[in-house]
Amino acid sequence: MRLCTYLDVDSTQSGVILGDSVYPLGESSIKDVILKYDVADLNRIVSDDDEALIDLKDIELTNPYLDPPKIWGIGLNYREHAKDLDENSPDQEPASFMKPTTTIVAPGSPIMLPLQSDRVTGEAELGVIIGKRCKDVSLAQASEVIFGYTTIIDMTAEDILRRNPRFLTRSKSFDTFFSFGPVVVTADEIDDIAAVTVRTILNGEVGAENIVANMTFGPLELVSFHSHVMTLEPGDIISTGTPGALKLGDGDQIGCTVEGVGSLYNPVVDKSEI
Repeated sequence: MRLCTYLDVDSTQSGVILGDSVYPLGESSIKDVILKYDVADLNRIVSDDDEALIDLKDIELTNPYLDPPKIWGIGLNYREHAKDLDENSPDQEPASFMKPTTTIVAPGSPIMLPLQSDRVTGEAELGVIIGKRCKDVSLAQASEVIFGYTTIIDMTAEDILRRNPRFLTRSKSFDTFFSFGPVVVTADEIDDIAAVTVRTILNGEVGAENIVANMTFGPLELVSFHSHVMTLEPGDIISTGTPGALKLGDGDQIGCTVEGVGSLYNPVVDKSEI
């Protein structure tokens, strides 16, 4: 099932994408859907009644939601990407960090390159959406707490990070440094998440790609590991790492495609050029 949140006059509404149409769910965001329904519930209530459907071309999709309880990011999770940065990929435990919700920017809205950085990179990533409140989840149980998957573009002020690894949080936390959506695909739609390809796109060209199987820590491992650190909550996002980061400049368009999930694009604006 493919879910979206769309603009509706002065508010937002959630729905299920059915071909070229959307079935309204009556909730204000996908997070509200996650809190109220499980996938089996959605399958029961969704109808293809023509009178209820909205033409997809008549609405504007936006962020799935703006208030994830937590955003986890995973660094250097593909060995090839670690080599690009002259770093060693962690092999004992994930190199994780957290991002504030104020980094969120809507799909299609500008990513603003901050004045404090001369080298910002954009990174396409597979996003995991948590569906149930959970703690100390085993690897075997991890799939049971995943609601679905989404596309993510994460940004890094790489020159700030290179000055000192302790500056990681700052380098990741500028406004507009996290885009996700516009579609969330429920986990049952993906037969084998390990076989899925993630691509970073710059100005229409594939700049980096890799399959999820080549992650050092796969999605289920990441869910289990972080649930042993803290309680995971519905709507939490785990951004699982990028196959490759691309330097961004004014006028660029950065994108993410994830097979079976969707595509996400944002234009880039340099504040110093305004």
